[in-house]
Amino acid sequence: MLVKTFQAADMSEALKMVKAEMGLDAMILSSKKERRKGIMGLFSKPYFAVTAALEQKAPSRPNPYRERAERELNTKEEFQNSMLAPLARELRELKERVESLARKDAEKIAPPLFQMEKPAEEVRVFQPEKESTPRTFAKEEMEEIKKLLLNAVAAREQKASKPVAFPEVNAPETSVKNLSDDFDLSEEALELLAKELRSEEVGADGIHSLLELIRPAAELGEEIEALRERLVDAFANVIKCSGPLRLKKNGARIMAIVGPTGVGKTTTIAKLAAMYALNRGARVAMVTTDNFRVGAIEQLKTYSKIMDVPLEVAATAKELETVLAKHADKDLILIDTAGRSPKDREKLEELKVYLESHPAIETYLCISATTRDREMNDIVANFSVLPINRLLFTKLDESESYGCIVNAQVRNKYPLSYFTTGQKVPEDIEVATARKLANLVLRESER
Repeated sequence: MLVKTFQAADMSEALKMVKAEMGLDAMILSSKKERRKGIMGLFSKPYFAVTAALEQKAPSRPNPYRERAERELNTKEEFQNSMLAPLARELRELKERVESLARKDAEKIAPPLFQMEKPAEEVRVFQPEKESTPRTFAKEEMEEIKKLLLNAVAAREQKASKPVAFPEVNAPETSVKNLSDDFDLSEEALELLAKELRSEEVGADGIHSLLELIRPAAELGEEIEALRERLVDAFANVIKCSGPLRLKKNGARIMAIVGPTGVGKTTTIAKLAAMYALNRGARVAMVTTDNFRVGAIEQLKTYSKIMDVPLEVAATAKELETVLAKHADKDLILIDTAGRSPKDREKLEELKVYLESHPAIETYLCISATTRDREMNDIVANFSVLPINRLLFTKLDESESYGCIVNAQVRNKYPLSYFTTGQKVPEDIEVATARKLANLVLRESER
């Protein structure tokens, strides 16, 4: 018995391959939907595996007196013979019917061998037209049968002559091989890109979301460099960014920056104040609630004098309300808060009271890009007790990898706002974009 497994993209294609190679006598042993094994199995498209068997006839002993062996019929000829078998059976039945009618006709026309003499009055004149009626009826029926026979033959020929491309015996194997080759090549390219993303500490969810967007191009056989360009574009569909802070036509835009200690909140406040006050000519005011860290207020006072921007100190939520009302005529009010430990729930609740004192306050969670992924996940989760609107990442110039930024956005859905890349004020700050992050993760500037 010949047993073989066929693989195809769908079940109908697999059955066609079985029928083409093994014929109509093949038996289906099993059929199942599978995925490719290996690391990239999670991202691969499923395929159908059909196992079929064909009972092989016992080989006949060769005839030593035969001058040459008979040619073995191919699948196409066997298929044609199977189509002609019913036609041959119909022909035999029609032939038997014609012969039976002919015999009956002959018996009606031929005179009996021994005929008794009849009285003279019963003798009638021979009338050919009446005596020939049985013969005429038989001929008409024979003509009708002949016509039906010809129509049946013509219908069979017309059906058999349809321009159907009958597959050769070795065609399914070739198509399966090509499908497998393309599958291997596309998976190899995707696995190579997945390896690059993992080296930058991008999590499984981010890798899956990004690679699924470029899978169709990979399956079409695009080169790895073209796929890498598509991967850069795919970041724009996965990573959400808020864009720059837009000023209101009427009223002040109020932005508060919160986060753990030592992530660069105060310096970021100074950079944003310089960006809008010096570069865009906006009316800006700075407010600090950080009276815990030594030198925090003095640092902002220095920037305040250089940029000619007012600075206010609010030690309580009530004082913050008063300060915000005082500067309601400004275009932008920037609030610097004291660093809080993500595990200090009591201090986070106190900070929440500050942020909820005014409904227009937008809260930006500031995180250092040098933070490890697990710790960053805890920071975002714990600070989520606050009304977080956006994420802001600092110290990108000190980080060795950037996958944690991708993970934080994909997991928590907060859009990215700004990246800071150094200590210079106001130069080292830029609006966060998906393409910028993609270039950092894929090291495009180093290629």
